[in-house]
Amino acid sequence: MKNLSLLLVFLFVYFQSQSQFKNTKLTEHPEEIDFSLSPSVTINKTNPKTIVIDAGNGHLIFSNDGGTQWTNSKLSSTGRQSITFFNPKGILHSLKITGSNPQNKDTQADQIVGKESLDEGATWTQENSIAATPSVHFNNLRAATHSKKNIIALTWSQFDNYGSSDSNCQSNIFFSRSPNGSRWSKPVQLNESPGDCQDDDFTTKGATPVIGTDEKIYVAWANRGNIYFDRSFDDGTNWLQNDLLIAKQEGGWKFDISGVHNHASLPILSINTAPNRQQGQLYLVWADQKNGPDNTDIWMIRSMNRGDYWSKPLKVNKDSSRTHQFLPATSVDPSNGNLYIAYYDRRNYEDDQTDVYLACSRDGGSTFNEVKISDRYFIPEASKKFIGHIAVDAFGGVVIVVWSRMDEGESSLWSCVLKESDLIKLKK
Repeated sequence: MKNLSLLLVFLFVYFQSQSQFKNTKLTEHPEEIDFSLSPSVTINKTNPKTIVIDAGNGHLIFSNDGGTQWTNSKLSSTGRQSITFFNPKGILHSLKITGSNPQNKDTQADQIVGKESLDEGATWTQENSIAATPSVHFNNLRAATHSKKNIIALTWSQFDNYGSSDSNCQSNIFFSRSPNGSRWSKPVQLNESPGDCQDDDFTTKGATPVIGTDEKIYVAWANRGNIYFDRSFDDGTNWLQNDLLIAKQEGGWKFDISGVHNHASLPILSINTAPNRQQGQLYLVWADQKNGPDNTDIWMIRSMNRGDYWSKPLKVNKDSSRTHQFLPATSVDPSNGNLYIAYYDRRNYEDDQTDVYLACSRDGGSTFNEVKISDRYFIPEASKKFIGHIAVDAFGGVVIVVWSRMDEGESSLWSCVLKESDLIKLKK
């Protein structure tokens, strides 16, 4: 009887640790895809069965059946970093950082170009230039679309000389807006205080734009252990005279996570555009080590009045362990306002074994429920390739999460499609 009891306990713990959701391997060609770049995932809001993942280096992965079957495609040109997304009209946009010199496009990073597809990626327009500044280095490209119009907001970091330790070398946040994806405004600098060029905690980086239903634009970024916020109420022409310091990121945005090479935990801003009472609410999510270098946690603050005031930081991960939760990604479902946060998580282990968790808030960020969505752990190796950031998108009660994992030093890209109805069943 004692042995039977022990067996039942073991089986309970084992099955509790297993994912209840299907994981799909998207690609096993790590030599062709740079997983140090952040993947992006986008659901076509006019045809939700169509999902597109940008895996980097010109690799797009398509599903036309809601994430059951996937096909790989290669764009005709590559870039240092790219993001791909649908606008609310179903037009697919692909933006990338590349070089302005035709002889050095793969090594330079001083130009941003974009193109679009009207047929879900079957054909593409010619590239058009969004920004170009010879001799500088563009980095960390992020975009946002309006919930109903073709408006696009774009931000990036600009380095005078990437990696330089020269005290006069600066990094700054730049912004551009497009009414349709073809014409773009002249880039403007948003930040008051510049950062250095060493791509570290004192570097200005991680700007995320969002657009409200009223077309107001908001941006947040990190620098020197702080997270700053700016906004424009006139299409990006004028911004706050003084950047608002809205949160502390203890330990900065670049801190050590064992097994992870070149870890960069940049803040993420999102907005609720759903037709509910939380419409317009802003959410800022980040990871830091305020509880110690062996205990990274995910934090969130929110603003209900366009960024004038922000709530106190709420810890998203509910574990009591001294382990790492890191590299969060967020999405707000524009159909119901649910906030989803996905992140890597080590709560179940005492070493570098890593899972992927998804947290969901259905009450505007007041409370969260979590669930493990990866079907087994993996162990990253810092001496090998960097595990990529997580990407997440949500629409109509369906959530897709994309992440990279590492097995015996080889990276691969994975996805998990979840239904809100299944998540509700798991709500505790």
